[in-house]
Amino acid sequence: MIVHVLRRAEEARIGRVVIATDAPEIAHAVKALGGDAIMTRADHPSGSDRIHEALDALDPSHQIDTIINVQGDLPTIAPADIRAVLGPLDDPAVDIATLAAVITKPDEHANPNVVKVVGSSVSPTRLRALYFTRATAPSGDGPRYHHIGLYAYRRDALARFVALPPSPLELREKLEQLRALEAGMRIDVTVVDSVPLGVDTPHDLETARQILAGKRS
Repeated sequence: MIVHVLRRAEEARIGRVVIATDAPEIAHAVKALGGDAIMTRADHPSGSDRIHEALDALDPSHQIDTIINVQGDLPTIAPADIRAVLGPLDDPAVDIATLAAVITKPDEHANPNVVKVVGSSVSPTRLRALYFTRATAPSGDGPRYHHIGLYAYRRDALARFVALPPSPLELREKLEQLRALEAGMRIDVTVVDSVPLGVDTPHDLETARQILAGKRS
């Protein structure tokens, strides 16, 4: 699965792709198929902390200004969506960028496992994030947005974020991006057409296999 994610990131063609992991077997699998991997500590509380360690090790001279964190459980992520997350960073006021898609399945509106982003419209395909929640929000008529956990950080914003302590709303909702909002950082959201499959269960894994097999056939 991690190699599929690696290939989607490579197909985005926006820069060097490195797998950051604390598992030797993952690093070995990636390198055996020609990918690039770096070992990181096993005690990181989040993926953001892990990529911060990896970035400092890979680029101690600070030549890299932007980093995208693609989670390893998104084997069906579209390369175009990985590229799309960079768009909001053209605005110097934006610290962090992420993705969302309009919720189309009725059961997702009230599903606490579907994180919703509440935001102000900047353009037809971009929001300024005001809040992230597991609740059904916002209320009333209109679209709701399913947050996709892929982030693009300015380097300075990533360093600031990982230095912050967990925030009250982050702990309450169990959503680390709220730490950035509570600290006054700006997160903008590119709205894409669909949500990639996140592999969290054996059923998800089988579904991913079928989707990927269909793409190869």
